[in-house]
Amino acid sequence: METSGFILVVGATGGVGRRVVNNLRKKGLPVRALVRNEEKARRMLGPDIELIVGDITKESTLAPEYFKGVRKVINAASVVIGPKEGDTPDRAKYSQGIKFFEPEIKGASPEMVEYIGMKKLINAVKESVGLQSGKLLFGFEDQSSKELNWGALDDVVMGGVSESTFQIDRTGGESGKPTGLFKGIVSTANNGGFTSIRTRNFSTPEDLSAYDGLELRLKGDGRRYKLIVRTSTDWDTVGYTASFDTIGGQWQSIRLPFSSLRPVFRARTVSDAPPFDPSNVVSFQLMFSKFEYDGKLNPTFVEGPFELPLSSVRAYIKDPITPRFVHVSSAGVTRPDRPGIDLSKQPPAVRLNKELGFVLTFKLKGEDLIRESGIPYTIVRPCALTEEPAGADLVFDQGDNMMGKISREEIARICIAALESPYACDKTFEVKSVVPFSEPFTVDPENPPPEKDYNIYFKMLKDGITGKESLEQSAIAV
Repeated sequence: METSGFILVVGATGGVGRRVVNNLRKKGLPVRALVRNEEKARRMLGPDIELIVGDITKESTLAPEYFKGVRKVINAASVVIGPKEGDTPDRAKYSQGIKFFEPEIKGASPEMVEYIGMKKLINAVKESVGLQSGKLLFGFEDQSSKELNWGALDDVVMGGVSESTFQIDRTGGESGKPTGLFKGIVSTANNGGFTSIRTRNFSTPEDLSAYDGLELRLKGDGRRYKLIVRTSTDWDTVGYTASFDTIGGQWQSIRLPFSSLRPVFRARTVSDAPPFDPSNVVSFQLMFSKFEYDGKLNPTFVEGPFELPLSSVRAYIKDPITPRFVHVSSAGVTRPDRPGIDLSKQPPAVRLNKELGFVLTFKLKGEDLIRESGIPYTIVRPCALTEEPAGADLVFDQGDNMMGKISREEIARICIAALESPYACDKTFEVKSVVPFSEPFTVDPENPPPEKDYNIYFKMLKDGITGKESLEQSAIAV
């Protein structure tokens, strides 16, 4: 797995969470753990683990700057359910499973943890992990708009006579929508030959490190332009630059990967410049010029008037998109309100949903927040969790009809595998082992089963299946 930042594990001292941390560290991947109790976390996870001490139910402990550098999240946090009669220090009764004791909620309520806590966690990490649709930096879209202050910067600064402007055309975009318009007249008189528009320095630098490049939506004119991105507030400094060709008379999306940006100063490549830093973008510049780089000329350059409608600039995540937020939920979340279901045949959490503070109801509400967040996600719904080893054959399903058991270690491995699989992206699924409750599962330490290729299972998953379909159909029927 490749990652340019940290993987955050939430609920890192729980049964699944600590196994996620251990497996990530075995793979040599950079990990941060969000925990409530630092002493407990150090004791359980080791003295060198990088921690964020916070509580998903307390917004004051979740300042977004704490999560700078986090690129992916595995959320194993959950409301605490334990035996009414108490438990051992290592929670041995809890580890056996809810069917073996009379349960009650310990600590914060399901609403606070599973729903309100989820909302606070998503708000804390979404800038850091990125949105599937990208981040709008300038432009006009159906649901949002963002304007920047652009000003002309033409060859008159060097004695030339070219001139340009940037204006908003409220009806000149696609389907009569608004667009920006970079237009002007370029001339080579007096050794000139370029025209450009540049934004003012942003009041707060844009952190685009969750993304892979910039996408421009524009109507081409058959010419080659440059986009210049600056990471310094100094005026006359290195700009990280990419040239792009346009198609005349056609709206098109131009993607410029950050990896394609070259450090340039006054049309010369700066070989010893520092690498482009996407976490500190302070301005943009759009240019039409006779000059390329290092003495080369723009093959599409012609003197005279030009117009380039620019409807948006956004940061994007490259394809194939993989999950940035993997959440451990629970099988059964749609069943308490499902019509026609025989509760006597359901697991204890379904039968006791009301008595346990509507725990599954709020887990489902938390899932919905993830699905609506715009973050690329996977939602894993394990059946009853056990302390058995990983390695049993598995069954994946969708629609929330599954009952059975599965080991915490197996779930930890599934979560990690999901982070790098495009087939798991934006999927919700249930999972169990094929071993019945009545049969213990063991492995021979001298001959452990081979690690699974979870992509085999992920490839079978379908979009849009959550188990809520039966609830919605019932509502329509009523």
